[in-house]
Amino acid sequence: MRFLKLCLITAALAGISAAQSLPPLRPPAVPLVTHDPYFSIWSMSDQLTETATRHWTGTDQPLTGFVRIDGVPYRFLGAGNRLGRPMKQVRREVTPTSTLYAFEEAGVELTLTFLTPALPEDLDILSRPVTYLTFSVRSTDGRTHPVSLYFDASTVLAVNAPEQRVACSRLKMPGLDVLRAGSAEQPVLAKSGDNLRIDWGHLYLAASLDAAAATLITNQRTREAYAASGQWPDYDELDPPSQSSRYQLVLAAKFDLGSVDAAAATRQVMLAYDDQFSIQYLQRNLRPWWRRNGASAVDLLPAAARDYAALAERCRRFDGELTADLVRAGGPKYAQVAILAYRQALAAHKLAADIDGTPLFFSKENFSNGCIGTVDLTYPSAPLFLLLNPALAKGLMTFIFQYASLPRWRFPFAPHDIGQYPLANGQVYGGGERTEENQMPVEESGNLILVTAAVAQAEGNADYAKTHWTLLTRWAEYLREKGMDPENQLCTDDFAGHLARNTNLSVKAILALGAYGRLASMLGMPEVAARYQTIARDYAKKWAELADDGDHYRLAFDRSGTWSQKYNLVWDRILGLNLFPPDVARKEIAYYRTKQNRYGLPLDNRETYTKLDWIFWTATLAGRQEDFEALTAPVFDFLNESPSRVPMTDWYWTIDGKQRGFQARSVVGGVFIKMLADPELWRKWVSRTR
Repeated sequence: MRFLKLCLITAALAGISAAQSLPPLRPPAVPLVTHDPYFSIWSMSDQLTETATRHWTGTDQPLTGFVRIDGVPYRFLGAGNRLGRPMKQVRREVTPTSTLYAFEEAGVELTLTFLTPALPEDLDILSRPVTYLTFSVRSTDGRTHPVSLYFDASTVLAVNAPEQRVACSRLKMPGLDVLRAGSAEQPVLAKSGDNLRIDWGHLYLAASLDAAAATLITNQRTREAYAASGQWPDYDELDPPSQSSRYQLVLAAKFDLGSVDAAAATRQVMLAYDDQFSIQYLQRNLRPWWRRNGASAVDLLPAAARDYAALAERCRRFDGELTADLVRAGGPKYAQVAILAYRQALAAHKLAADIDGTPLFFSKENFSNGCIGTVDLTYPSAPLFLLLNPALAKGLMTFIFQYASLPRWRFPFAPHDIGQYPLANGQVYGGGERTEENQMPVEESGNLILVTAAVAQAEGNADYAKTHWTLLTRWAEYLREKGMDPENQLCTDDFAGHLARNTNLSVKAILALGAYGRLASMLGMPEVAARYQTIARDYAKKWAELADDGDHYRLAFDRSGTWSQKYNLVWDRILGLNLFPPDVARKEIAYYRTKQNRYGLPLDNRETYTKLDWIFWTATLAGRQEDFEALTAPVFDFLNESPSRVPMTDWYWTIDGKQRGFQARSVVGGVFIKMLADPELWRKWVSRTR
């Protein structure tokens, strides 16, 4: 069956219905094509025709779509084009793996679905950089209508800046007509930074051979001709497809659907990006995971076409099951926030293969400083991966363990990062490898011990910890000496500046010591386990005395009248360490409910901004569902009402809902921590990967 014959289109879209019973959420930005930090396209408006589609950084990366109904052109995708008036948008639905828009005009309904098979239990599928765009058209007025469709993707998707020269070509692959574009220069892994787009590798637009696929021409010429006649411009007037050009070109396809009646007519294209090499790790250029055994785009696209029907059904089941469990864990509003966070968290990473085939999952610190593999991004994002595939959680840490074991890392604490994306050649944050100044020693050491312990809990063994035991022991000893009452240093909330005697950072160190003792016990070292668990219990008792401030606990041990979210405390419950008295969490939750603003609980008493991920960690401390929902519902309202139209920011003002900084970051995966607090749900989802 050719993949344009979409007999399973209804099943593919049925997963959308799981979200229809949830309260409506207006995303500040809507995920369309979301694969990695470079191949990430969003709609940042309510209407798909209101603004150009954009890279997560806000740079225009236009996708454009027209439909001709009874000879009249209408625009359903993209903005700023006078050639067709916008169709009326009547529906928008987002599931974990797909986004659907529905439009109506002139007696015709058009449904456009973006499907990204982000199935975490299957790394081969998860790593495929392919999104399916499905167009479904039917008559709604009892008449037949002649209909044709047009879609294009700008070649700026393949360059960092639109003035860069591009080269285009047309290919034939088994069953497919394929258009390709890439920068003429192809500077593979030549630079690093934050506000950058990719300018090596190739963008692909693929359609089956029984559909009319376009040649490559300038935007305006293609669209003018289609709007006027439904046809391409005269080919003799166009530049050859292989010519390099500084003008914006498009990869375009059009489909003549003939006379459309009440039975849906469907067409499909695939949009893909092959970067060929993804990451430079300790001076080695690594392939993306899907390319690790020698595959290329010639293998990727036909395989993706063949697999569509089966993947659409798998995504439908995955979306429905995950949505139902999110509602069970945290309620309908919680489910909507987590659904929106899902693809964003994944797309802030790149899955690469080490030379021995080990999966390495590199994060990018989007709109912060562009660091790669940042440990204090690994920590907040980890709940999503601990829940759905611990192999990804390990992939976030393995390269850090390897780097920290080298002689060049001479400190007794863990690194902060391993470079600046996509160059993972050594820490760049703070003092780098030169000095301890501006590092996060307690933060990162505690982070890695806690996430390693969570991997052990998910997998039911401490094999991964055993592999890295020397480093874990070194960091545990550092926390034993320095963690109870931290010196003046940064924590992950570094935008708030240095802070001495940070009580929340102390909580992290204490729980990490208890987690290290748990790991020692799992590895058959009872004396080590007893020693560290005793230390952790003693520290927890001391903490409760030093941090007490009457009806809550302090921001810093020596600052009475202050408060902060103790989000790190959540691991005491999730890992079952039981180091802190239950009254600590109860007292904090009651106090937090008195400090909330319109759009959420501030991070601490110093400012009115908050961190979205930490709100969900803090709320998971609550023993009552009522308290959890009371603390998290303002985040739902923030997403619905924020004037900042960017992919979910995790740092915003709780008074007016405006973005304070950051966007499109991986840390929103931390929203899934509520699922880890339900042992039954955690076991269920982890079992899917075995």
